[in-house]
Amino acid sequence: MPRYLSLVRIDENNAPAEGPSPELMQRMDALLEEMTKAGVMLDTAGLTPSAQGTRVRYEGGEISVTDGPFTESKEVIGGYALMQCKDRAEAIEWTKRFLKVHEEFWTVTCEVREIAEG
Repeated sequence: MPRYLSLVRIDENNAPAEGPSPELMQRMDALLEEMTKAGVMLDTAGLTPSAQGTRVRYEGGEISVTDGPFTESKEVIGGYALMQCKDRAEAIEWTKRFLKVHEEFWTVTCEVREIAEG
């Protein structure tokens, strides 16, 4: 079965300063448990804020290293989910369910990409 990576994009400037609510985390835990029992979830995690990140760029034969925060970025990757699904449609359905556990004041975008095998 194909594997899919769902990249969770957030706007750090508009995300709640206190982070996810306990209720959101309960709903998230329940969904992740369901996905694990269904054999879909292979791995998932949130990422530290971009202020704690480093970008390493290769351009024109040169390497540059820039420490965060990255002020020019509107959205950053806040987490990911690695899923094994029968097809793209199933991966998108699980991703929709993930988005729906968030409260209405969140703005979250997920980019779902199939992992190229071989």
